[in-house]
Amino acid sequence: MATNIGGFVHDGFEEVRKVFQGHFDTGQDVGASVCVTKNGETVVDLWGGYADAARTKPWVKDTIINVYSTTKTMTALTALLLADRGLIDFKAPVARYWPEFAANGKANVTVAHLMSHSAGLSGWKEPITKADLYDWEKATSLLAAQAPFWEPGTAAGYHAMTQGYLVGEVIRRVTGKSIGRVFREEIAEPLNADFWIGLPAPEDHRVAELIPPPPGEAVGDQPTSLNELTHNMASNPGIDVGETKTRAWRGAEIPAAGGTGNARSVAEIHTILANGGVARGKRFMSEAGVRKALELQVEGTDKVMNIPARFGLGFGLAGGAVPLPNPNTIYWGGYGGSIILIDMDAHTTIAYVMNVMHGTTTGDMRGFGLAMAAWDALGK
Repeated sequence: MATNIGGFVHDGFEEVRKVFQGHFDTGQDVGASVCVTKNGETVVDLWGGYADAARTKPWVKDTIINVYSTTKTMTALTALLLADRGLIDFKAPVARYWPEFAANGKANVTVAHLMSHSAGLSGWKEPITKADLYDWEKATSLLAAQAPFWEPGTAAGYHAMTQGYLVGEVIRRVTGKSIGRVFREEIAEPLNADFWIGLPAPEDHRVAELIPPPPGEAVGDQPTSLNELTHNMASNPGIDVGETKTRAWRGAEIPAAGGTGNARSVAEIHTILANGGVARGKRFMSEAGVRKALELQVEGTDKVMNIPARFGLGFGLAGGAVPLPNPNTIYWGGYGGSIILIDMDAHTTIAYVMNVMHGTTTGDMRGFGLAMAAWDALGK
């Protein structure tokens, strides 16, 4: 029996629905949502399948799920917004805002280094536990005290968990508020967008269950083949998908990996970046502030992911491991397969979130297949 798909596609975007339906027909997806916007208008908003592995609970319009590193884009957008208002200078040393950060040779590390995964702080040197991720003060103070793993600014190395604490602490220092609160007040609430960095308990009933990657595919499953930095990222602390079912995880502000939302909220929030700073008729940022995300900060082989990388301010750029149809496109993916692509040339956003996880941290063919169908429709 065909999976019931809810939502709509505008004329010309039927192929996106066909590709999305195909994921369920072939067993690639159990529950998922996809959304596409063009010129600030939502032209595809689809959801379907089941919110749990047992297939007892339908994935409905307002189902939300942990999107792992797709959360980073919300943290980056918040930082870009504050920079546009003059509260953050990306070229400034982090220590200007966070004096303790200058310790151990980091006096010249800039905010741009944090945004582009090139600060040399891809993980914690001190052994930490999963519980420490819920202790903001501990997580940030350990990073402020430690020496970089490599010379900052010379190379990228994916800051899988640490980037959110680093950028989030700069945001806290300049606003006096947590990243989750600034994001909610300045972005999510004005857009009436259903994305959370720190999910309130009354929303728990809407959260879908992540289905971990198969044994052998998960991050950290092949420690013998990992380099030291990759092993540190994957094992200190280890990544436990089951943790996302807990109130502790959902409620905590983990701004690199703990965000909860759906494709609609991810795509609609990033219309700010796709449309020169305007979303739903409201100007959030200047066009120049938006385009800062496109400024290449570092490129080359990523020291943690061991793949070609091109990073702007908070986002991946076209090229490297991810060729994209239009040059002024930025993107990010989350562990398991969620993804957001923001095409400033086509004024388009494409988002996909799901519960069946693959062992990827950079998106997979499910998301890219939907994106190619969307770009094909735009071309027509």
